[in-house]
Amino acid sequence: MANFTTHIAAGTLVSGTLATLTVAANVISPESLVAVTLAGVFGSVLPDIDLRDSRPSRAFFSCLAIFLSFCVLFAVAHRFSIAEMWIAWLGTLLAVRYGLQFIFLRFSAHRGIWHSVVAGLFFWFLTAIIFHRGFGYHEGVAWLAGGFLFIGYITHLVLDELYSVDVFDTRIKASFGSALKLYDGKHLGDSAVVALACVLAFAFSPPARPFIDGITSPRLWVGLQHRLLPRDRWFGMFGESSRADGPASDIVTGSVILPARAPSGEPASAPADSSQPQQ
Repeated sequence: MANFTTHIAAGTLVSGTLATLTVAANVISPESLVAVTLAGVFGSVLPDIDLRDSRPSRAFFSCLAIFLSFCVLFAVAHRFSIAEMWIAWLGTLLAVRYGLQFIFLRFSAHRGIWHSVVAGLFFWFLTAIIFHRGFGYHEGVAWLAGGFLFIGYITHLVLDELYSVDVFDTRIKASFGSALKLYDGKHLGDSAVVALACVLAFAFSPPARPFIDGITSPRLWVGLQHRLLPRDRWFGMFGESSRADGPASDIVTGSVILPARAPSGEPASAPADSSQPQQ
């Protein structure tokens, strides 16, 4: 299989490519795009959480422990004393970081259910929930972050599958077919549990309509096609470039608000509601 560095490099390349398209489409603010892009990079190493003593496993359970421990802390802040809050926070942190990780690794097998498309879908929905309900992002941004993570997740599985083919020795390794699969046929019980978790995560996820309407908007894709190549000169060299205006996106996800286009010679009007915070 591909090593950690390879997965990070591939995840960064894929997420950077998607981020470029997102910037060109003007669908979310730059500060939100950073978090969304990082979700894609994290997704590119996430399938290795079932690998004992791996950096992805430690990173995942550390982040999960920090997130859940602070959720517990904020939930009990008005009911318990400072000493009790310390115990609740630290107890949750240690229980998730070490206890939950131990249980998870005890009942999981590497390249099992977590190397499957259904697991990638589960993490897509879970990411949308965390971004929307935990971090307060708009529904469209939350689903976009989940989409970035899912693509990074699938990139990991494809890389592992490619590394199962020994091109120079012209043979296929025994691990071929275990990395990229719809579900884990060898452990049907695990597959059923993750499939159920996937359904529950989708049920609790934020509304997906803003995201779906946005990415299926003809105006978005026509605009991206219009901006794909410079219309005159590359990088504005040897004179002023007549670059096309950015695509007008229909995605309402806390997007960058573009000024209204004014007639020639007149200043552009201000955004309709510049007081709204952008995420």
